[in-house]
Amino acid sequence: MTENLKHLYYMHTYERMLWGKNIRLIAGIDEAGRGPLAGPVVAAAVILREELFIPDLNDSKCISEGLRIRLAVEIKARAAGWGIGIASVGFIERCNILQATFHAMRQAIRNIDVQPDFVLVDGHLEVPGIKVPQSAIIKGDQKSASIAAASILAKTTRDAIMKYYDLLYPQYGFARNKGYPTSSHLAALNRYGPCFLHRKTFRGVK
Repeated sequence: MTENLKHLYYMHTYERMLWGKNIRLIAGIDEAGRGPLAGPVVAAAVILREELFIPDLNDSKCISEGLRIRLAVEIKARAAGWGIGIASVGFIERCNILQATFHAMRQAIRNIDVQPDFVLVDGHLEVPGIKVPQSAIIKGDQKSASIAAASILAKTTRDAIMKYYDLLYPQYGFARNKGYPTSSHLAALNRYGPCFLHRKTFRGVK
């Protein structure tokens, strides 16, 4: 067995346990954008087919942008179902980033064409308001294929949003920093002040 196949086999450990209990429609869910100073938080949910193995599937943080984009196309084409949820900057400011993340995750689950029988959530907290059984997995994007696939869709969707915002506000370099507090982003904030995309309740936004 090649290293890639070993990795894929390991990444399906949680899914195999549930498939063995005759639980077929397992959704992995993850988010992108909790830490940035600007832009929305985006969540994705993905249900992988039991027989589906996608080469190079991994945590979105562990692969290149080009590979993420290619895998996102493949995941959307071959998954049993997928959905995206977005919580705006305004929602983040009103309700805090944790509640905004939960809101985006619930949206992502609702937006899947086929509703899941079980949900695997990245992190240490289950998502309130989801009416199906779920389990939270710390570093789940490195341990579950479904969560890894969701992490790729969440990341590529949010990156595309920030690249669009870069066309509107090029002075902040959103296409490069995606809203994260890089030195050049902080310098731009110091020079121009925040725009409506900035999370003004976040430390570092003046």
